[in-house]
Amino acid sequence: MESLRFLDPDRSAVLGQGLCKVARELAAQAWCQGTGGNFSATLSREPLRLLITRSGIHKRHLTPEDLMVVGPGGRAADGETARPSAEAALHTVIVERTGAASVLHVHSVANTLLGEHFAARGGFTLRGYEMLKGLEGIATHEAEVFVPVLGNSQDMPALAGEVDRLLEARPGTHGFLLAGHGLYTWGATLDQAHRHVEIFEFLFECAARRTAFAPFVG
Repeated sequence: MESLRFLDPDRSAVLGQGLCKVARELAAQAWCQGTGGNFSATLSREPLRLLITRSGIHKRHLTPEDLMVVGPGGRAADGETARPSAEAALHTVIVERTGAASVLHVHSVANTLLGEHFAARGGFTLRGYEMLKGLEGIATHEAEVFVPVLGNSQDMPALAGEVDRLLEARPGTHGFLLAGHGLYTWGATLDQAHRHVEIFEFLFECAARRTAFAPFVG
């Protein structure tokens, strides 16, 4: 593949296998049903190249053949004939702003409903949970973690601009929600990004279930 000529093929293969394994595990948790969700790993930064899931692929059956390479703006790299996810542009913005090695996007019931519920407020705060310490840099359950919520949109260039401005304003952010849509989170390694999905989804499930006892006000 022409777009991979400048890359170490062994490293690319390892990243691809790892990304597929994580995607299948997240799909098994029902966090990306059907063809929902998209996942990427950073291949290089100069020039920017991401290995990312192609559009319309069921993540439970993902294989390295279902991945492709994109560059700035989420555009297919030279030599690619497959169609990237429309949301690839969000992955590239996140990597450019945070230096992430991997970006993961899932659609769970809890994160979809919480994003919808708190959209008008622009986000909500998680506090008091021991599992907060699973987020990189958080050392105590007493920490307060704000989860931004952006409005969902099919205008990807405009949405990418919103994400860019959010991450510039909140450089320590671990992830954000798109209202009625899902979670974006990332990490300095693929394993860290995977952990962040698991931690956020645990916390979101707690927040959503609390509404059965008392309103969760964030």
